[in-house]
Parts: sequence; C-alpha cells; structure tokens
Amino acid sequence: MAKPIKQIVKIQLAAGKATPAPPVGPVLGGTGINMMDFLNKFNEQTKDQMGTIIPVVLTIFEDRSFSFVTKQPPVAELIKAELKLDKGSAAPRKTKVGKLSKDQAKKIAELKMADLSAVSVEAAIKTVAGTARSMGIEIEK
Repeated sequence: MAKPIKQIVKIQLAAGKATPAPPVGPVLGGTGINMMDFLNKFNEQTKDQMGTIIPVVLTIFEDRSFSFVTKQPPVAELIKAELKLDKGSAAPRKTKVGKLSKDQAKKIAELKMADLSAVSVEAAIKTVAGTARSMGIEIEK
C-alpha cells in the first residue's frame, strides 16, 4: 500500500551544491523532513551537473520520509549554457545578446521535451524560441 502524501514541494536548486541556506531552509524547514539527508542525496545525484539550476519535485509523506525527482534545467539555463552567456538581455527588444541556430533550438527542445507540455518536437522548438526571444536572443529562421 502506498504511503499517504503530506505535501509536494517544487523548488529549483544548484546542482551538486545545495545548502540549507535560503531559499532552501525556509521552504523545507516546516516540512518536518531531515533536510540534510535530502540535500546530501540531491547533491550526490546531481554532482555531474555542477553549477546548473535543477528543478526538483519533492514528495513528502506523512511519516516524514520523502522521495524526489529531478527535472531538466529550465529552458533559459539551457540556452545560456548553449550560447555560453552569463545572462539574457536587460532590454530584450532593443539589445540582442546572441543568436540561436535552428539546430541548437532543436537540441534544447529534445533535451527538455519530457518536462514540456508540447506534443511534438516542433511545438517544443517554438517554446524554446519564445524563451530565447524573451532573453534578447535572435532565432535563425
């Protein structure tokens, strides 16, 4: 029989180096789980992606045990990594900070496909392109 679920927490953490400092501590403090146990398991599981932001869905059960699932990094993080950018444009309509090729957009879309609500790779590419535009990145036609 499945354990009764107390709550589900969604949080984004730095891969391999999550600590109990804010924002993690305040979010997980009231859940009753062993925070260091979770952070150690998360850091161990994500150490090969060090420095990337990883979304986590943490399921907390009534008996204070937990399970978690890591997702792919947010699309914006993948775009920044692909184009080797520190950040997007402060004025995306005026100032362009890079150019994303169709192949790069497809690569990101395929990587992120499981986490997106898109039904096809083409739809996922449009999602990636929209995020890129909002960051001040031009998209190759």
